[in-house]
Amino acid sequence: MYTINKNAIVLHSNERMFRLVDAVEHYPDFLPWCGGSEIIKRDEATTIAKIEIKFKSIKQSFTTKNSKKYPHSMSIELIDGPFKRLNGSWNFIEIEKNSCKVELNLNYEFKNIILEKLISPIFNMIANTFIDSFVKRAEEIKDA
Repeated sequence: MYTINKNAIVLHSNERMFRLVDAVEHYPDFLPWCGGSEIIKRDEATTIAKIEIKFKSIKQSFTTKNSKKYPHSMSIELIDGPFKRLNGSWNFIEIEKNSCKVELNLNYEFKNIILEKLISPIFNMIANTFIDSFVKRAEEIKDA
């Protein structure tokens, strides 16, 4: 099993960072590895979405259910995809009005050794750059 624990202090509110992470439909606009995304269900408490990984010759998709507590946290639970297990959380901890600490914790394991050898290097790179990608996106769309 792989574990990713990343955090960063950012000069954006926890509300803003929460909304950016929850806006799965915009992932293809700024995540170069994202070949597409589809919102299956979204309400105040839950976002269920399918995300397509498209990187070089690799094309896979996975679906997660994110249980949300706006603007503080999201828990991630696997519904479908190349993983045996995928779970984790996003946490958005307010420091001051326009700053927060963003934490991402992920645990994942692939269904089989072939998928692990094929996809794990790409998914590890993706997971390790998630927070940086969202911070960069927040800077690019300052009016959001």
